[in-house]
Amino acid sequence: MGVAKSGHARSAPFAHQPCISSYDVIIIGGAMLGSSVAWFLSQNSDFNGSVLVIEMDASYSMCSTAHTNSCMRQQFSTELNIQISQFGADFVRNFRSYMGDDPDIPTLAFQTFGYMYLADNDGFADILRANQKIQQACGAGTKIMSPDAIRDAYPFYELDDIILGSHNLEDEGYFDGHSLFDWWKRKARKNGVEYIENEVIGIDVTSGKVTHVTLASGEQISAGYIVNASGPRAVLTARMAGLDLPVEPRRRYSFIFDAETRLDRDLPLTIDPSGVHMRSDSVYYLAGCPPDDDADIDYDDFEMDHDIWIDKAWPAIATRVPAFEAVKLINSWVGHYAYNKLDQNAIIGAHPERPNFMFINGFSGHGLQQSPAMGRAMSELLTYGEYRTLDLSPLGYERVMRNEPLLEKAVI
Repeated sequence: MGVAKSGHARSAPFAHQPCISSYDVIIIGGAMLGSSVAWFLSQNSDFNGSVLVIEMDASYSMCSTAHTNSCMRQQFSTELNIQISQFGADFVRNFRSYMGDDPDIPTLAFQTFGYMYLADNDGFADILRANQKIQQACGAGTKIMSPDAIRDAYPFYELDDIILGSHNLEDEGYFDGHSLFDWWKRKARKNGVEYIENEVIGIDVTSGKVTHVTLASGEQISAGYIVNASGPRAVLTARMAGLDLPVEPRRRYSFIFDAETRLDRDLPLTIDPSGVHMRSDSVYYLAGCPPDDDADIDYDDFEMDHDIWIDKAWPAIATRVPAFEAVKLINSWVGHYAYNKLDQNAIIGAHPERPNFMFINGFSGHGLQQSPAMGRAMSELLTYGEYRTLDLSPLGYERVMRNEPLLEKAVI
């Protein structure tokens, strides 16, 4: 039996108070990850519970989902991360089918011009070679390219300092993540998931289990399970349950620019040795990078440092692609990574000491592409008490308790 249908209009604004005082599952955070969990639960015929999603800002204007660059890749160094993103790519390519062949569901745009990792030293070149073997064993189409091969395929690069590149044209690039999120949210609500605009200010714990959440508006709601889908604010939600989480917000800068001399073909999402990345973006181009001082910041700090473009991003892209010497900045913004300080990998699953408090946190910039696999996995845990498709237990909280990072070498 699925979630009971409540007749929500799919475009209706969020209420501020919940309809009832007790839910089987309360999801704190209704952006991409929270809505993924909500939708996967709502369409699982074996799940018969009630679901409440509590989102503090229904405009979503400052969440990580709103500032994403919607990237997709298989070029990771661990088999598990590769498999997670392979399901994400399959979900995007077959979006309408996964959404029940609803004729209203659009075909999602998916620009598959690939990622191009560039190595300018032997150490990183060896890492890319090793990663390619793992990716190839998982069925990814990654190829190691010599500088001459890169020049033949993409003559606009300056490659005098480059030893090799790693490139994959299969299911890598960027996609319409905003439509994916929007339809998950709409369909979850149509399937009976309740969304409210409110803020959780307290979580009660009794005999080792979370029992209630307290809202800023004063209501206290009982919960069978609580899912922490709070993005960069995940540590605040965890602390309310008496738990610690190594997740903090980190600034990431994005720049949209036009070029006086346009390239004659798509620019792959290029990860330059400088730490700047760039790609084609519709009629323009996009570049992004972290600050040089990549420290934890305040949750509401979205201040743009315009010197980053002048001093870091533009010099790097103009050096790598000389045609970008003359460009015009069109737009720029700051987003937040939900940065896992242990190993920049996701944390998913229950806390060993709070068996009904569930993490889906710390994606460190990979949240959109990993959200299909993560939402499916959390739905399985909540419904069956176990993973039934892809075993994500290596990403559980236990490694945080042991202080044993699950090392991912391909982090941007």
